[in-house]
Amino acid sequence: MQDFYLYSALAIFCYMVVVFLWATAIKDNSIVDIGWGMGFVVVGGVGLALQGALSSYHLVLFGMIAIWAVRLSSYIFTRHSNTGEDYRYAQWRKEWGKYVVPRAFLQIFMLQGVFMYIIALPIIVAMASAVTLSSVSYLGIAIWLIGFLFEAIGDYQKSKFKANPANNGKIMQSGLWRYTRHPNYFGEALLWWGIFVFVVPAGYWYISIISPIVLTFLLTKVSGVAMLEKKYTGNKEFEAYAQKTNSFIPWMPKK
Repeated sequence: MQDFYLYSALAIFCYMVVVFLWATAIKDNSIVDIGWGMGFVVVGGVGLALQGALSSYHLVLFGMIAIWAVRLSSYIFTRHSNTGEDYRYAQWRKEWGKYVVPRAFLQIFMLQGVFMYIIALPIIVAMASAVTLSSVSYLGIAIWLIGFLFEAIGDYQKSKFKANPANNGKIMQSGLWRYTRHPNYFGEALLWWGIFVFVVPAGYWYISIISPIVLTFLLTKVSGVAMLEKKYTGNKEFEAYAQKTNSFIPWMPKK
């Protein structure tokens, strides 16, 4: 099993170096977000190669990861092609000045590689195991599917809203966004909890559970909800929206 951990770490390191070189060449560090999802496909592929004796369990898990990753990366790529470097990375580029290359390598690409490894732990644990599909696995698939739909539908609704010039500067408050201010982030967290449940039969659940805990914390307190909502400080429309709509977990709007 140690081989799975080691080779997964090496694969992530090499993958992030390639993405870093690409980003440096085009002077756009925000493409790390495009590469994020596909990094997990790399980890899954390494796991399949090391496993050798593949079962439907391993193939289903890889399929779940691949479907999520391709959808997420293609969505971010499409959005990115219309906006250029994300404002966060552009601000860091300005702040870091002549040290932007080494700091980007360490503070963006290598740091994301570390988090990628932590969040990929359930994949590594499952790929190193010899189990078959069970009722617990199907429960995990169901949770994953609900999360995936929340994320995909939320992103689709937001993209359609922003594509309408009449909505320029307005706050999205319809569809899934009526029940949570961040249905895409909620969906992202939920689907990884689903992956955790899926891999529980593989054992070592106390290692796998680190993944959804860390991801949920990052999405709610660090890079997701907290960072995005900081942009809307002082926005009266958003403040009114926030008073009646849950931040993360979907629920009926308050009157």
